[in-house]
Amino acid sequence: MEKKQVFSNYTTQLFYDEMFDQTGKVRSSYKKLYERFIKMGITELSNRNLFMQLQMVKKGITFTLYGDQEDTSSERTIPFDISPRIINSDEWTFLEDGLKQRVKALNAFIKDIYHEQNILHEGIIPRKMVVTNPYFRPEMVGVSIPNDNYIPLSGIDLIRSETGEFYVLEDNLRNPSGLSYVYQNRSMMMHLFPELFFEYDVRDIDQGLNDLLSTLRSLAPQNKVNPLVVLLTPGVHNAAYYDHTFLAQEMGIELVEGRDLTVIDQKVYLKGIQGLRQVDVIYRRIDDEFLDPIAFRSDSVLGVPGLMNAYRAGQVALTNAPGTGVADDKAVYAFVPDMIRFYLNEEPILKNVPTYTLSNEEEIQYVLSHLRELVVKERSLSGGYGMLIGPKASIKEIKEFAVKIRKNPERFIAQPTLKLSCAPSLMEDGEVAPRHIDLRAFVFKGKEIQLVPGGLTRVALKKGSLVVNSSQGGGTKDTWVLERK
Repeated sequence: MEKKQVFSNYTTQLFYDEMFDQTGKVRSSYKKLYERFIKMGITELSNRNLFMQLQMVKKGITFTLYGDQEDTSSERTIPFDISPRIINSDEWTFLEDGLKQRVKALNAFIKDIYHEQNILHEGIIPRKMVVTNPYFRPEMVGVSIPNDNYIPLSGIDLIRSETGEFYVLEDNLRNPSGLSYVYQNRSMMMHLFPELFFEYDVRDIDQGLNDLLSTLRSLAPQNKVNPLVVLLTPGVHNAAYYDHTFLAQEMGIELVEGRDLTVIDQKVYLKGIQGLRQVDVIYRRIDDEFLDPIAFRSDSVLGVPGLMNAYRAGQVALTNAPGTGVADDKAVYAFVPDMIRFYLNEEPILKNVPTYTLSNEEEIQYVLSHLRELVVKERSLSGGYGMLIGPKASIKEIKEFAVKIRKNPERFIAQPTLKLSCAPSLMEDGEVAPRHIDLRAFVFKGKEIQLVPGGLTRVALKKGSLVVNSSQGGGTKDTWVLERK
């Protein structure tokens, strides 16, 4: 087995490969990594990979995978790929500028639709698309919030096409998850491959959690000097509970459930053995409809009765603000370049994937006649669910999806099937093979806009798959941003 070279069966065809160029030559930023892996050989890489997987189990780095039946679920470790994704300094500067621009415009849009609605009056975005959106919250109309900051934390998903260009695939503005895995991936890599961190000048990510905490603190009503910040979780059965516990622990804030909080005279208090302590900022990981059984779903046992009254009274800040989901709707996504031009008077730095919103009969008919070539997504779903990937779908699946589209075209959007870039991934059999990847960048909007250098690279570990979500069998990689030389 050792006689076989690590990359002996690696092929790069049709797709942009992060490690190899079109001629098969190793890209300069990957050269040291390539040489190190070759020197180690398949057996050593496999042994280190096995050690790493055992460490993940010991540390409890998991998420909950739900089955087809509502009462079935299983907890599993997220597959971690030991081959890092490398981004050079120039590429990262470009992405950073584009992401900051995008988040500014998205925040301005959310404020606008809950106040003046100028972009709707101008007809730039169809009013119906916004006000009938399931994530539009009438309860937020006219509500003033600290610093007009609706999205202190964003997770923006990026892909690289076959031409090497970056595109924004999706904006995640409600409860973006996965930040904890960025830090655990880095910790694992530094433990497994300390020699690589001597050979590469990788940008440090430790400041990121301090930036997030500073962002949360900046939201405190009346600019309180030492605000009490808590992370509100649905509890241990939530799929991202590990994410919640890690972030609360690393930032040194209280991890609480709805039953730990109470509202008195429009102020939120944390109950404990020390008595009641007033809460100033809630980093909530609960969806809008479960936040407050008085304002939203009356059957919710996860939220805090009266929380929205305290919020509207300006006595507590919520991150992210309720109603932000309207801006990460998959149809509204198509209009983000227009938002940038409208609110910032700038041209978009980052491109959108061309998107059909199925808002007229011409688009509907085009999509129906080209389903074999397109990716169709249900607007309200995420995590890789409710999708049709035309080139990989069966005739039966295409026919069934066509029926759904004809019945409710407004529920779907369609996009061309982009050839996502590939990066080397270590398979269970010890072979290194190309697998499709994307990148979730984490953006913190406080007094300044800051990013975690790199973010979370997600990888579709199934051969030929374009779905990187962990719920669909995807894994993660450590993402290295190189310092400028």
